[in-house]
Amino acid sequence: MTISHSFGSGSVATLGCASFKNAEAYPRSSALFKRALAASLTLGLLLLPSSLTARPSRLQSQDASAQSAEAQEKADEARQEQQEKEQERREREQEKQEREQERRDAEQDKLDHQQDLYDSGREALDDDHYEKAAAEFAELAKLNGAQTDAALYWKAYAENRLGKKAAALATINEVKNKFPKSPWKKDAEALEIEVKQSSGVKANPDTEPDKDLKLLALQSLLQSDPDRAMPIVEKILNGADSPKYKAKVLFLMAQTGSPRATEVLAKVARGQSNPELQRKAIEYLSMFGGQQSHQLLNEVYSTSGDESVRRVIIKSYLLSGDKASLFAAAKNEKNESLRREAIRTLGLTGGTSELDQLYKAETSTDLKREILQAFFLSGDSARMEQAALNEKDIELRRSAIRNLGLMGHSDLLQSIYAKETDRSLKDEVLNAYFISGNAKALVAIAKTEKDPSLKKEAVQKLSLMGSKEGNDYLMEILDK
Repeated sequence: MTISHSFGSGSVATLGCASFKNAEAYPRSSALFKRALAASLTLGLLLLPSSLTARPSRLQSQDASAQSAEAQEKADEARQEQQEKEQERREREQEKQEREQERRDAEQDKLDHQQDLYDSGREALDDDHYEKAAAEFAELAKLNGAQTDAALYWKAYAENRLGKKAAALATINEVKNKFPKSPWKKDAEALEIEVKQSSGVKANPDTEPDKDLKLLALQSLLQSDPDRAMPIVEKILNGADSPKYKAKVLFLMAQTGSPRATEVLAKVARGQSNPELQRKAIEYLSMFGGQQSHQLLNEVYSTSGDESVRRVIIKSYLLSGDKASLFAAAKNEKNESLRREAIRTLGLTGGTSELDQLYKAETSTDLKREILQAFFLSGDSARMEQAALNEKDIELRRSAIRNLGLMGHSDLLQSIYAKETDRSLKDEVLNAYFISGNAKALVAIAKTEKDPSLKKEAVQKLSLMGSKEGNDYLMEILDK
């Protein structure tokens, strides 16, 4: 006999005694039948809880797995979203830093352009190319920078040499009216007297026989009898002669290297003349002043409030190879532009140990980047490699990688690219190869890179380079 209980999709079956095959042999009312029936029912009830709870347990397990998977998916999405936000933040910060760097670079380019115009105009004057000089100084004056008063003076000087006296007088009046406290005003007034007293005959710009003879005589006297020559030099420097003529006299005097000459140079360098002569005196001190010049230049640097004067002194440290003074300026200068100038110049003098001290002590990322550029200028690839591998600041690592590309360190860049997980640093390696024209390295990356976006970036850079290696690889892509 079989007694079966079915509950939904589950069932319980209890088999009776084998001797109950013939139900008719045991009447339903018999005691034996009742006992068998009771036993079967009891067994079924005992089995009932496990059969009923088996399915809910499976459902609960499935629900828990589903919830766990859903929670993991949400966690992954949250983590991905956080990573994307962090990447966006880094990109915004990088863009901000790049804009700030571009602003500083543009400002420096503007200053450099103004200085180039000034130097070009002065060279044109020295070569008696007065038309060119007048044009250069006119353009400089329009920029309305720190050298506008000087540009107007030299423009008037060139106009006078060209015989354009009315134009010269108008330009001189512009100096006097716009810059009443300018150190060029005295020279402009002296030039005005010269213009008004001169005849209406156009001046010959090719020669000044009297002045040339005086310079020859003065040069000879400075060599043979400097004590007699020095009062004449000082009289010329304090007189109404043009700055151009005074600069020639100053140069002749500086070449003697005498203590008296150094003393006069120091006076002019301290600002007791027009800025043109002051800059010339600073330059000549660094060239001819000997050991005493270091102290004098440091004194002028610390006391001058004129940024252009301090900038000239920084350049003079380069001429004399004065690393100690450059290190002091790079360390203590409050003006950031001048400090950057000192750092770069220190690199040009090969002051790598001083730069290393500055780098370790500096906290500003921008200035540390400037120091890395100075290492680049000094050719210190070892220090650049150290920054590319170990620097914690991503932006500084990027700068180091970029410089390594320009320095031709392809093997190290390949190692960095292979090990690096930061996408921005991989991008910088690609940029370094592109800037340095290393098509071979870009092709190697394009062939092996698994990331589609990085592979595409490498191919795009190759397409712009026009190299044989790059073009051959581009042909391989087209042939597939």
